[in-house]
Amino acid sequence: MEGETLFFSYGRNGRWELREEIILEALQRSSEMGFLDLFVVALMPVLKVLLITGTGLFLALDRVDLLGSNARTFLNNLVFYVFSPSLVLSQLAETITLQSLGTLWFMPVNILLTFIIGSILAWILIKITRTPPHLQGLVIGCCSAGNLGNLLLIIAPAVCEEPNSPFGDSTVCSNYGMAYASLSMAVGAIYIWTYVYIIMRIYSDKIPEVIVTNESITGSGSYTEALLPPSDNLSSNGHSVQAELPRTMSEGNVTFMGRTFLGVKKFAAKINLKMVFAPSTIAAICGFIIGTVSPIRKVLIGDNAPLRVINSSAALMGEATIPCMTLVVGANLLEGLKRSGINVSVVAGIVAVRNIFLPLIGIGVVKAAKHFGMVGSDSLYQFILLLQFALPPAMSIGAIAQLFKAGEGECSVVMLWCYVVATFSLTLWSTFYMWLLE
Repeated sequence: MEGETLFFSYGRNGRWELREEIILEALQRSSEMGFLDLFVVALMPVLKVLLITGTGLFLALDRVDLLGSNARTFLNNLVFYVFSPSLVLSQLAETITLQSLGTLWFMPVNILLTFIIGSILAWILIKITRTPPHLQGLVIGCCSAGNLGNLLLIIAPAVCEEPNSPFGDSTVCSNYGMAYASLSMAVGAIYIWTYVYIIMRIYSDKIPEVIVTNESITGSGSYTEALLPPSDNLSSNGHSVQAELPRTMSEGNVTFMGRTFLGVKKFAAKINLKMVFAPSTIAAICGFIIGTVSPIRKVLIGDNAPLRVINSSAALMGEATIPCMTLVVGANLLEGLKRSGINVSVVAGIVAVRNIFLPLIGIGVVKAAKHFGMVGSDSLYQFILLLQFALPPAMSIGAIAQLFKAGEGECSVVMLWCYVVATFSLTLWSTFYMWLLE
């Protein structure tokens, strides 16, 4: 008597045989459904970003003018000095402990790798496209620095809150996701205002030479004059350092300590220390101290903490960070709709670096880190590390370009196209990363 069930069949030899083709088909359907569920989970945060960004762009239109130039400045200052530090402080203080520091140490290393690898890819892009000198610093900045702030702050908790999220309990996942994103934002700010700031300043210093040699044609002088030291501090050979050193150094007997002091002073002069120690960075330091020092943590963190109202107030103000920051991003993208003289191949190259090559390399970096025990088994933490390679350029690049008057209009065009493409690429990469971690 022959018969069959869903996965087994009763063969002629009188034994039940496994129907392998049915099993394979069922597994394939299951995997397809799982991938589709993950795609929906990854799509929701990106749609939120897109809707809020589009709202910001609409509010910045001349006919509406609710987020004009002055309004963006005021709102950005509120985010920079109040909302963002409050968010970073409250999230890190609640979730960071001495035990968690054993794993979190790799995040600054991972972010640094994104900057270094992005810079190498940017150098290759510059050679291939023969990028003009005044845009080379912009290309390196856009390829190396990702938006490690507001995008992760939206994506991490939104992914956790989805019903089919692969990261476990939504409340715990959201808290840790916000902490990881906050730490990412603070570390990213330090790298942007040291590493990228120095590179873009070096390339901007080359621009006046071109303008001076063609002054009769352009009719303009150096627009980085305000960044140079005053002329009365310059010595006869054009260097201001000699006049500031002790007389024994200027006479040729420069000691080792003198050379060290001189090197530190030169390095400090090339970075924007005010932006390195931005409010978010200071808040991150305070958050680490509160979270890791047990007596302080007991006073401020917890339902029974006597001063818990301070942390609750900071968390309440921090909730305004994400919508305000994203609205400003959308408003700034309006400038990218205007025409610019940047080469299409340069824009396409930057888009390819940030949306194809860096995310692929990031998989190898994070997998290698896990293989060598540098990253724990927390899948959410690995997901954030992977996403750091797949983000569009940081909006701070536009501020630096505006500061040095190097490629301001071109930067707006690059940002516009990078964020348009990121709408699709972030969804696909997020889906693939979650599938990979499952």
